[in-house]
Parts: sequence; C-alpha cells; structure tokens
Amino acid sequence: MSLSLPSPPSSLSSPSLQERGLRFSVRSTTPSCLLKFQRSFPSLRATNFSSSLDAGSSTELDAVSTYSELVPDTVIFDDFERFPPTAATVSSALLLGITSLPDTIFRSAVDTALADSECSAIENPDVRLSCFFNKALVNVGADLAKMVPGRVSTEVDARLAYDTHGIVRKVHDLLKMYNDVEVPPERLLFKIPSTWQGIEASRVLESEGIQTHMTFVYSFAQAAAAAQAGASVIQIFVGRIRDWARNHSGDAEINGALRRGEDPGLALMTKAYNYIHKYGHRSKLMAAAVRNKQDLFSLLGVDYIIAPLKVLESMKQTVTLPDEKFSFVRRLSPESAAHYHFTNEELKRWDQLSLASAMGPASVELLATGLEGYINQAKRVEELFGKIWPPPNV
Repeated sequence: MSLSLPSPPSSLSSPSLQERGLRFSVRSTTPSCLLKFQRSFPSLRATNFSSSLDAGSSTELDAVSTYSELVPDTVIFDDFERFPPTAATVSSALLLGITSLPDTIFRSAVDTALADSECSAIENPDVRLSCFFNKALVNVGADLAKMVPGRVSTEVDARLAYDTHGIVRKVHDLLKMYNDVEVPPERLLFKIPSTWQGIEASRVLESEGIQTHMTFVYSFAQAAAAAQAGASVIQIFVGRIRDWARNHSGDAEINGALRRGEDPGLALMTKAYNYIHKYGHRSKLMAAAVRNKQDLFSLLGVDYIIAPLKVLESMKQTVTLPDEKFSFVRRLSPESAAHYHFTNEELKRWDQLSLASAMGPASVELLATGLEGYINQAKRVEELFGKIWPPPNV
C-alpha cells in the first residue's frame, strides 16, 4: 500500500515574505521511517494489488481513490506500515504523545527545543514555556518534513482564536523558525480555528503567500467566509455535526437538512463544495469525522476525505468485479456544482456581524468545544515542559 499526493504549488512565496528578508530552499524529503502523528493529507491507493479499474477486478480502495484523496485517520505508529503517510500535522496532541513516549524518534526534537538558549534566557516563565512550545512544534514539524513529500500542517495556538493580529504574528514567528531550519513555505500549512478573527487572519496570511488550513468549520457561513478569505484548506467535521443533531435541536441549518431528508453533515459538505466550485474559489475541501463507508461513498469527489483505518482496511480487502466498478458514482463535481442554487443571503460578502448571526447553536457549541480541547492540550504540554525543563543530556 502506498500513498501519493500531488506536489503543492511551488510559487507561494510572496513579495511580502521576501521583504521580511526570509529566504527558503527546498530540501530532499525522502521518507526514512514510520512515525506517529494525527492528521495528514495523502492520496491513498492500493498499489500492491495487481488489478486496476481499467483491467479486471480492483479493490474498493482503488475505485474510491479515483474520485477523492483519502487520508488515514490514526495516531498509532504501526498503522503507517499499512498506510504510509505523505503529509502530516504537528499539534499539541502530538507533542503530548511524544513526551509520554521517551523512545520515539521525535523525542530529541523536543529535548532540543527545551535546550534552546534563546527560550531559556527568557525570564517570564509563561513566555519561556510558550517559546519552548513553538520551538518543539517547529522542530518536530521539520523532522516530519524530511520524512514526507507533502505538506506539514502546524497547529496555531487556539488561545489566539479571537485575536487576528495575534494569529498573524504567531504564524510569522513559526514561519521564521521553519526558515531557520530550512523548511520552505510551500511545504507548510498553518492550522487556524474558524472564528471570524481566524478567518481574517487567513485572509491576511494568504495574501502574503502563506497557506492556511481552517479547522472547526460547522456551518455554511464559516465555510463560505473561509473560501472568500482564500483559505488553502477548509476542514468540515461531518460526523460531529451528525452527532450534535442526534442529541440536540433548534439549529435552523441542521433542521433544514433534516426536513429535506439529508444528513446534516453531508449536506454541509455538499453545499460548501458547490459554493467553492460554482463561484471559483480556490480552497480545497476536507471531510473529517467520516465514520463509515456510506459516508465516504456519499462524499466522492471532495478534495480530501479523512477516513478511519477500519474503513480503509475494509475497502482494501474488498474486491470489485469489472461489472461493479462503475457503481461508484462521483457525488460532488464542478458540473453538478454549477446547477446548485444559492440564495442572495448565502451569496453575501461575509463579515463579522453576518457570520455571528448566521452561526446556529450547533456551530457555536462545536466550535467552542473544539477550541477548549485544543487549549487544554496546549496547557498540558506547557505544564509538562515546565516539569521536565531543563532536559537531561542535551
């Protein structure tokens, strides 16, 4: 089994980056080992099967991979022997995992961050720990960039979710640190929560040629605003929206989907995809929290699908015969998007007030829950760093 991801555009460095005196050079990124991380953006194909869609039988994995790029959803080291990654995300959750497993290949990256002389010289303990946190993210991200040919997405501190200038400054700081270890900007994404302030930060960063990855999108308004901002990747959590709908009521967007007999998470993905493609936005759409094959089949045609390993394994082992291979239908396409109807209200130029008014209780609650989880993880990392600093034998 191998994974492939088309190379990202190489022309993303902008005059504003150059004006800040940053210079980048591309390095070799030949994978050297298997590793643990949370989210990646590979295209998955069952290349160890001799058959293909064009000759004889094939697997469901082969068939599905012709429509969307599949992303293995895992945090387990050994899973990557079966599903080798080509891209990665570095996050507070990953740092927690590394520090709890001292023998991991990334532990030296964390220890080196904790031994950084610039951070160590900072007198304010909170600022010092934040410096260590940033250094650790970048050191691990740089190691990942050596091992995968695709992009590395770096989590931006969720405590800045409502501070546009703070997010932009943080990304600039992280980008400079990546430049210091020779990771070029075209290899990087910066994962930002989809608050209005986060979306505005994405607009600023994308105008500078810095690629952003918008997360915690649970409403059409968020997706449309992020697309208008030019975000490189927009991630929607299909299963979490469905879970909310099963246990709550009172959200107009979700209620509308249910009245039409649609799954609210899949309906949002479809609407966001059609909006992006009908109106020429350049954002790529990622489906997350996909729970089963039916979810996946219903999303064929979307740019990226994060799929559970059990689903990928099942598709890898399920053979489709020649007369069955065309039963996989592309559900989302630019052609179908052209015929999708949007109201004038949905086509507005989104601003902070209209976004706040359009976000229903589901997106508000799910966004808050996601931010709380990220913030708690970041605090745990800093607390742990405070206990183990300075590291021994560095």
